[in-house]
Amino acid sequence: MDATRLLLVVIAAAVGGAINAIAGGGTLVTFPALVGLGVPAIVANATSTVALWPGALGSLFGYRDELAGARSWAIRFAVPSVAGGLLGALLLLRTPAERFDQVVPWLVLGATVLFLVQRPLMTALRSRSATAPGKPDDPTSRPPGMLLLLFQLGVAVYGGYFGAGIGILMLAALGFMGFKNIHRMNGLKNWGGLCINVIAALTFALGGFVNWPVAIAMAIGAMAGGYAGSRLAQRVPQEVVRRAVIAIGLLASSWLFLK
Repeated sequence: MDATRLLLVVIAAAVGGAINAIAGGGTLVTFPALVGLGVPAIVANATSTVALWPGALGSLFGYRDELAGARSWAIRFAVPSVAGGLLGALLLLRTPAERFDQVVPWLVLGATVLFLVQRPLMTALRSRSATAPGKPDDPTSRPPGMLLLLFQLGVAVYGGYFGAGIGILMLAALGFMGFKNIHRMNGLKNWGGLCINVIAALTFALGGFVNWPVAIAMAIGAMAGGYAGSRLAQRVPQEVVRRAVIAIGLLASSWLFLK
């Protein structure tokens, strides 16, 4: 690959890392970029996953302050994330790459709609039932429910298989669990995404499905973009971040439907 193409790949990875830090869906930038360069679909997906996990690490570092006091949640969140990510990656290695296009648009669109209706739905639920005395306002002060962990397992399976939209799915689930601070939600979302991507990347690497020169170049861009995206997201009003999440989801699903 010549220097110009490699530079374009690094830029695409930086944009993908920033998108992942804000809402998820960075695969929608990196995967088409690799396919456009002639990389086979399954190898492109595996290489993209390996390249983007350092970006998730960078964005998690950017949100480190938002995870204070949420250690027990992070530990419990990691178990279904790792298990599901491994299962999804193994399923990918046994599935033709062209089948991605049949289900991904619907999953991303559905997750976006779920996040869109999350706030009015939670407002309606809270208006019908008063908060019980002594009930903690921060959901991290109590263990995550089994329903959330099972949902995270399903998200992780999908994330290990392809991954576009897992951030939106996790944000929606955390919102329904009672989280109000979008930055706290992004911190937990990035932690879950890191667990999913690390185990999937390891599986792809051991299976020999990774183009390493491209993956290393993309990883550099993804780390820079992931950290920059996380810091930028915390400097703007929460409503702006929510709108960015919805916009990214709608644009991503529209692109996939057209493709």
